[in-house]
Amino acid sequence: MIVCVCSNVSERKIRQAVDNGTTSMTQLRNELEVGTCCGKCHSCAKRVLRECLADARPSQSIMFHPNALAA
Repeated sequence: MIVCVCSNVSERKIRQAVDNGTTSMTQLRNELEVGTCCGKCHSCAKRVLRECLADARPSQSIMFHPNALAA
């Protein structure tokens, strides 16, 4: 699905950006120029970004030791 017509940015490109470390709309704008022309795609791009970040969290391995907070 095309999210930003002005910059020809698809949902797939946003997912790839998240996979490469993008975590904010500011980064997305800087990398893909989403929402920099007419701005109509901003809310959709933000929703897609949030969905991609939520999908990415469970697959990321978090290094946490149970005793790390014990002090």
